[in-house]
Amino acid sequence: MGRTGSVALVVVLLLGACSSGPNIRFVPIKGPMPEVAGATLRGGSFGPTDYRGKVVLVNFWASWCAPCRREQRGLESLWRKLSPSGKVAFVGVDYKDRTSAATGYLDEFGVTYPSVSDPDGRLGTRFNVPYLPATILVDADGQLHYRLVGAQDPDFVEGLLQTIATFGGEPTAGM
Repeated sequence: MGRTGSVALVVVLLLGACSSGPNIRFVPIKGPMPEVAGATLRGGSFGPTDYRGKVVLVNFWASWCAPCRREQRGLESLWRKLSPSGKVAFVGVDYKDRTSAATGYLDEFGVTYPSVSDPDGRLGTRFNVPYLPATILVDADGQLHYRLVGAQDPDFVEGLLQTIATFGGEPTAGM
């Protein structure tokens, strides 16, 4: 999607959001990204050095969440498409789940981007996650832009990521 396509996508999204009242599934947000750091479910580590200076997708999920399962293959496909650029970072946050169930989920869906555990929901609270799945999009300066709730279409998410990467700067909340 080119720059014109990204602009058109944003216009359509904003017009749609304005026409029927608040849309809790797609919320412009602002502020600094809360830190995501810790051991990954695969035994590595993840922290700010892994995402600083990149556009970030933070996806809150759980193995028991049916909509999470529906969107996972699309997110993994999007990660495989975008990660070679080195300009984007994805991190999954396993929310209030058992570690064994979470690692089984990662295996089942072939998830290759890092996921950390949030067993007590503290990280979810810091990101104001209302329910699962929730996907938070952040610009390369570490500023929050969007919270998407519910299973997302990967093409829609890609368009938002490209818009954030292209235009960056001030979050769109309050426009």
